[in-house]
Amino acid sequence: MTTKTVALALGLATLLALPALTADIYLVRHAEKQTDATNDPDLTETGRLRAANLAVMLKSAEITRVFTTDFKRTRETAAPVAEVAGVEIEIYDPKALDSLAARLLESTDNALVVGHSNTTPELVDLLGGEGGPPIVEAWEYDRLYLLQTDTGKVTRTILLHLPPGTEALPGN
Repeated sequence: MTTKTVALALGLATLLALPALTADIYLVRHAEKQTDATNDPDLTETGRLRAANLAVMLKSAEITRVFTTDFKRTRETAAPVAEVAGVEIEIYDPKALDSLAARLLESTDNALVVGHSNTTPELVDLLGGEGGPPIVEAWEYDRLYLLQTDTGKVTRTILLHLPPGTEALPGN
């Protein structure tokens, strides 16, 4: 073997041995909530079914972290995903989105973040993705962002849509 061949082989072996620095970050607004007089309502039946469908959709996404705000509607939306992934829900402060964005970009964990109509597109933008237009508070519960990262930078924003919470997905 020549010196060049050995150097090339060693360089390739080193590259292949490096840990992956990529991650997928999924962001979604909580599912449909009850319209009661409380500040912290539960999900509706439709919302619970939408949350279960989210878990089916993300079953093979290798989620290792799940973040929500400290409201029933966000925790209930995230719970099926956390259960399938076998992870605990981590609470974040929606008033400290910069801090959460930094944590997410420093990590190589695939994560789900469940937020609100006013925080989800903002967090997508803070991460370096494309948040798009504001989420319509009254009826828009289906927007699911997938941000693909590489070495701490978003390389791609993919906008997906959750199926309606009116019928279960196969596997649910």
